Order: sequence, then structure tokens, then C-alpha cells
Amino acid sequence: MSACSKKNNSADQGTDKTTTTTSYTENNADIVNPERGFFQYAEVHASNYIPLSLTTLAGYRNTQSISGATYTVACSLVFVEYVLDSFVSTPISADFLTKFDQDCATARKAGVKLIPRFIYTNTTHTGSCASQSVCPVYGDANKAIVLQHIGQLAPHLQTNEDVIAVMQLGFIGIYGENYYTDYFGDASSNGQGKLLDQNWQDRIDVLKAMLAAVPTDRMVQVRIPQLKERYVYGIKANVNSAALTDAEAFTGTDKARIGFHNDCFLASANDEGTYFDYGNSSSPAADATTALRNFEKFDTKYVAVGGETCDDSYTPQNACEPTGIAKSEFAAFHYSFLNAGYNLSVNNKWVSGGCMDSIRLKLGYRLILKTAKIPTAASVGNKINIALTINNAGYASPFNPRPVQLLLRSQSSGKVSTIAFDTDIRKWYTGTINLQQTLALPADVVAGTYDVLLNMPDNSATLSANPNYSIQLANSGTWETATGYNNLKVTITVK
Repeated sequence: MSACSKKNNSADQGTDKTTTTTSYTENNADIVNPERGFFQYAEVHASNYIPLSLTTLAGYRNTQSISGATYTVACSLVFVEYVLDSFVSTPISADFLTKFDQDCATARKAGVKLIPRFIYTNTTHTGSCASQSVCPVYGDANKAIVLQHIGQLAPHLQTNEDVIAVMQLGFIGIYGENYYTDYFGDASSNGQGKLLDQNWQDRIDVLKAMLAAVPTDRMVQVRIPQLKERYVYGIKANVNSAALTDAEAFTGTDKARIGFHNDCFLASANDEGTYFDYGNSSSPAADATTALRNFEKFDTKYVAVGGETCDDSYTPQNACEPTGIAKSEFAAFHYSFLNAGYNLSVNNKWVSGGCMDSIRLKLGYRLILKTAKIPTAASVGNKINIALTINNAGYASPFNPRPVQLLLRSQSSGKVSTIAFDTDIRKWYTGTINLQQTLALPADVVAGTYDVLLNMPDNSATLSANPNYSIQLANSGTWETATGYNNLKVTITVK
């Protein structure tokens, strides 16, 4: 870290004048920051419930090898596929719900967050059907059961909001991917080949129930962008519907809370049906790759995006640049997280192609403090002018709310005083963030010398003091492991 002293005099009445500008050095390490990066995978079956392991989950925060991978990962996110195979036609048992709460408690202790998806089946079988490899009966549940289950899960999702990074819609079809389904319209070659109006309405009803079940500051990811379009604009909505705007983003509306998980990222030109018009009762299914990709490119700036690769046949496009388009696709669709363990044929290609390190660093947000302009002296009860220049070098902004705080820590007593910035960190998009504000010194700041720190803790009271859930700047020599604070290496003398 380097610093230079540039004196500046402020003409603002009631603010202190002498300032210093400090420059900071980027740390090129992959940081295990909350709600971003590669995720680990877990699978829990209701028929044989094996609880999540504290040792395993805590271990994910440390660098680990992946079987079959040519890279290592350290993760703050765990995707959990909860298979409700015992409850396809019955209510969820109290025992299952208790165990789910215990899994969330385990995640809390381990310092990770979960990406839960509730499904009914993750197995396929062959047969004489049109697709041959995946044949009915698929094994999911009907709409009444699904809605009943969402209602049962709702209080548990709300109670455990703090360790849920984002929800995935799930429920419908094999893997909860909303495609091969017995009850919600089979758009595959095995069935009707498109979705009818009632199929869309049933899916919309499930999504509406899930959005209501999850606290309003948590998002729900859907598998295909057309579901969001038809939820927001109606069953007849066309594929050129309007994406979110900056004014609409992060407002707590349903439109602002529907994100995306692409479970076949870079698998084909339309990612195996991700960008496809599934029609309705009065219109046929049709290709809509360009329109739906454009919709999602704009929309994903403001919502949670993640997924996994699934197939290596889209070669060379799935490779690193200049041969492929991997990095540009991550950036265009604002990816925050990706499966660390699948598909290894694709993921390993990024190692051999030389772009894995860049992808690893840029998934989600990566906040690099460039300069801080901070007064060196202040008066009790006065105001201070603060100017921070931060570069978000990641693909996305943080997608969940959290405070941004300037901390003054007394060098004599160790007491920490907190001053909140008036900013929404979810709007710290890729690029430069200029955080310039005049802040009033709190009443508990008395005469003395104070270290200046930046704190970006979790928004939940249960996690706000846990360093594992605070954001670490990508700078050298600033992170305090014990506190979760970013030390700006500047002092203020208050008189």
C-alpha cells in the first residue's frame, strides 16, 4: 500500500478541512467472500435424510481439490438439492422441517450460505418414448401438493433467511428444472411440444407462491427467462418484453426479485432450450435465442445469476477467448456463482485455456479500493467529508442488501463507532464506484485518535458480527480477519 499526503481545504461550514489521500494496492488472490464464487454441491433425500456436516461445510471455505478437476476452489456457497421423494403425494413431515432448520443452523456455524432447491426427483429412465433417454412417468408432484409444500416451507425459509443466499424455484419436473414434468405441461418431444395457457398459469402460480414464501429481500431464481416474462407481463407476453430498469431494480417487487439459474451454461447456442419460446395455447413453440438472450443480458444486471455447465459439445465456443466466448458470456450475463464440480469437461478447459484464474476472481463482485480521501483531524460533533474510489472488477454487484459503514475505532479504548453511508451496495455495478459523502460524527465520538475502517457486514443481526459474512476488499494489508473490517490505514484525530 502506498500513501501520499495531499492537503485540501473544504469551504463547507461545519466540516473539517485537512485531508489526506491514500492509494491502495490490489490483492490478486481469490477471496472467499459471501454470496459469490464457485459453489459446492450437496444432495439430501427425504427418504434417507443425512444432515449437512459441519466439518464438511466449514471445510469448503478452505482451498480444496475437486475429484476429476484440474483446479482447486474455496467456497462460501453450498447448493443443496432437497429431494422430497417421500412426499410426492403427502404433506412434508415435521421431522423433515426440523432437520432442514438444523441444516441451516449448521451452515450458520460453518460460515457459509445455502442455495436451496426443493425437488421431487433427480433420476431419469429410458423407454420407448420419443426422446428415448428420458421417458414418462417423470415423478414430480401435482400443483396442489406443490403449493401445500411451499406453504409448509415458508416459515422455515423466513426464519433462516440469513443463511439463504437465494432460492431456486425447483419443484416442477425432473431436477426441478421445469421441463420433464407430469403435471405442468410436457414441452418435450414426449408430450405436447409446447406449453399451453394453463401450463403457464400453473407455473406462474407456483412462482408466485415461492416469492410470497421467501422474505422480500431474497430473490427466487427461475430456469428460463420466458417464465419471468410471462409472470410479469402475462401468458401472451412476447419474447421482446422489457427487462428491469435501474429505477425498478432492488425495489422488492416480484419483477425485481426474479433471477435466473442456467443449468446448461455454454452448452449450445440457446443453452439447451434456455433461450426458447415455448409458445402458448394460441402460438407455436419457436426459436427465440436472440430475443431472450438480449432480455436476460439487460435483466441480469439487477438480479442473482448462477448455474452450471452441463455438456462439452458446444466447442470451441465454450472455451477461453480468443478461441471461445467463455469470459464474455460470464460478463454479459452477470454471473455471481457457478457449480465447482460440474461439468468438469468444460470447467477444466478453462484451466488449459488460461482463463480459469480470471473467472474465479470475477464471479460475482470483486471490490478493489483505489483511493480514500479522509480528513486527518476533526472536531467533536462536527462533520467529515469522505471520498472513496472503488473498482468493482467482478461480473456483478452484490445481489442482497447489506450496510456500508465507516468505522472509527478509538486507539485508546478500542471502542468502535459506526457511521452509515447512504448507499445501496447492490447498485455497485461493474466499474468505478465513487462514494463521496459528508458524514456527521456520532455523539459517542469524543476527543482522541481513531483508526478509520470500512465495514460491509451481513444485513442480518445474527451474522453481522461474523467476519465470514462480511465483504473483504481485494486489497493488500487492509483485511482484519478477526473483526471482518477493512482497515483503511488512516487515522483521524478528534479534538
